[in-house]
Amino acid sequence: HVQLVESGGGSVQAGGSLRLACTHSGYYSSYCLGWFRQAPGKEREGVAAMDDDGSTTYADSVKGRFTLSKDNAKNTLDLQMNSLEPEDTAMYYCAEAPLQHCSITHPEWYNFWGQGTQVTVS
Repeated sequence: HVQLVESGGGSVQAGGSLRLACTHSGYYSSYCLGWFRQAPGKEREGVAAMDDDGSTTYADSVKGRFTLSKDNAKNTLDLQMNSLEPEDTAMYYCAEAPLQHCSITHPEWYNFWGQGTQVTVS
């Protein structure tokens, strides 16, 4: 039973921080977990991803501000977001792909998605 549940979204002022969590029970034995976001009227874009070896990749727009971390005890992939900007406002989604498709530039490779959590930066 695949389950991806995002939490931690909310409203924050520019320069503030939020921490998103993706609680995960997955499908693939070797997998990649990614965070994507979609703002109104825009295409879904990759934010960051981590494979099951802990290797990470980040979008240029969030490098140095966002950090992924995995809590194996809680089965979560957390996204710490610092120095938030109004441009970060979007619905944020967690998704799972097979390990060989661990890319944030191809959301179509991710077969399982959570419902999303809203992040609003003003």
